[in-house]
Amino acid sequence: MKSIQTTIFIAISRSAPTRFTDLVPAPVPFAPTRFTALKLVLAIILIVTATTALQAQSTQTQPAQTMPSGQPSMPQSRTSAFAKSPLDMCYYPADYPVLRIQDKPMEPLIARVVYSRPQKQGRRLFGDLVEYGKVWRLGANEATEIEFFKDIKIDNKKVKKGRYTLYALVEADKWTLILNKDTDTWGAFRYDQSKDVLRVSEPVEKSAEVTEAFYMQFQKVNKGAALFIYWDDVMVKLPISW
Repeated sequence: MKSIQTTIFIAISRSAPTRFTDLVPAPVPFAPTRFTALKLVLAIILIVTATTALQAQSTQTQPAQTMPSGQPSMPQSRTSAFAKSPLDMCYYPADYPVLRIQDKPMEPLIARVVYSRPQKQGRRLFGDLVEYGKVWRLGANEATEIEFFKDIKIDNKKVKKGRYTLYALVEADKWTLILNKDTDTWGAFRYDQSKDVLRVSEPVEKSAEVTEAFYMQFQKVNKGAALFIYWDDVMVKLPISW
């Protein structure tokens, strides 16, 4: 019996590891499988998606710039010029569109002016901002336009039905008002005198009140109507008849 135990011990001793490293399995070289690569791609997509969502949330939480009315402001480049000199129009007869939709008795539509309204803003206007002896767009931005819906007369001169640019040549005591057939233009930079249809000189009248924003309106007069033009302490009128 003792000899059998001795034989077994010797066999085990010979087969047992002699070093600690013999007990640790050898490392297996890393070889990524398709499944592992797919997990990496999905992880990258999740990281990118989460980052984008956080950036969008940060943008939405920032307060929007607002105008005094509380409405979101438009880009400054699109609003600055027009906010300072808003577009307006006037009709003869006055308030024609409102009267028309209310089916109220009125005169036939004779004329309409489309113009922009610059502000005085403490500036010296005539002889400075609006130079004497130079053709002026009679407002701001696009040159002012006047449209006649029937043939009319100005200073007893016939003017055919149609649309015209209305310029002014300003002097201290009188304005020369000009009808020109070149329409849809900006300022008076390309004013062409050869396209004038009519010129008429009208005296400057001093107004009792200072008009801050350039303003025009039609008023009925004895032999037709007149376009009254106001700015600063100046008033000029353009009579028309038909």
